[in-house]
Amino acid sequence: MKYCPVYKKCGGCAYINTEYADQLKNKKEYIQSLFPKNNVEPVIGMKDPYHYRHKIYATFSHNRDGVIKCGMYEENTHKVIDTKMCLIQHVKANDILRDMCSLATKMHIESYDEDTGRGVLRHAYIRISHATNDVLLTIVIGSKNLPGSNAFVKEMVRMHPEIKSIVLNHNSDDTSMVLGKKNHVLYGKGFIEDEIMHTRFRISTNTFYQVNPVQTEKIYSTAIQMAQLKSTDTVLDMCCGIGTISLIAAKKASFVLGVEINEDSIRDAIGNAKRNGIKNAQFIACDSEEFIEQLEDSPNVVFLDPPRNGFTEKFMKQLDHLKSDKIVYISCNPSTQARDIAFLKHYQIKKIVPVDNFPFTKHVENVILLTKVHN
Repeated sequence: MKYCPVYKKCGGCAYINTEYADQLKNKKEYIQSLFPKNNVEPVIGMKDPYHYRHKIYATFSHNRDGVIKCGMYEENTHKVIDTKMCLIQHVKANDILRDMCSLATKMHIESYDEDTGRGVLRHAYIRISHATNDVLLTIVIGSKNLPGSNAFVKEMVRMHPEIKSIVLNHNSDDTSMVLGKKNHVLYGKGFIEDEIMHTRFRISTNTFYQVNPVQTEKIYSTAIQMAQLKSTDTVLDMCCGIGTISLIAAKKASFVLGVEINEDSIRDAIGNAKRNGIKNAQFIACDSEEFIEQLEDSPNVVFLDPPRNGFTEKFMKQLDHLKSDKIVYISCNPSTQARDIAFLKHYQIKKIVPVDNFPFTKHVENVILLTKVHN
């Protein structure tokens, strides 16, 4: 077991000093409490649960001497705790954050103050490809410009040649959201690529992609195995993101339709289909409720992978009326997953497989197979 000097302050990890086997046991018991009438399989854990996060957000601040620091907020506060030596963040991300702070201090670039609305550096958002180790660095600023941006970019790339693209994101709004709406590519193409289950995906700043690539492959392989797709099956993938599950499923099914409200993600999904030479997948940008109200044909299999707040009651009841053969529900918030599934009157739970996508935290991913009840 490794030691974290700020585990009592940082809001990131609740179980950093808990044996990993006990973490998995606790998470299984939690899932079982949500589904007391069903058998929950053992949680699929990691061989090495450290430094698994390939998606990292960090907030900038400074001390009294003007030295820039960055990290996570102390739990229930807006006080930044220096987490550049974080045990769950990718080691490369820790190194990049450390050098960003040193360079910003040297160049006298101020951190952004949310209370006064003054300053520059607000957040760093880092994506690291598991397949290539390439890095996409997004610098979020609260001002109009990044002073000395050319010199800053040049020096960061010199220190870290694995950085293949740097994007400047503008966010001066009074919000808890990390990213603003405006992006400007300072270096590279504005995206990197990763690979899951022999399928290539483009990752850009505003698109969703899982934080833990090792466990993501286990999540998706579990979901695909549960679905037992046939070459004649039609598939609906709700909240499809950049098309990860859609394109993997398309290799086994007749046709896949991916639906996602985020237009940036849909653009990436369409590009990912072309990149992988997949022609039997289609993607549309649409709200889930609006889409399912207009859907006339019932797909054979439905994949659900929503944000933490899950779906609405209205959506779930409409889904229930479709009476597809199978539903595979993937969730990063099993409590809303249990709530949603309770609205499905024509389905029964056949299998529950938790996957530890977030070691050392209270969170766990959960994959559930539901099949249609034949009256």
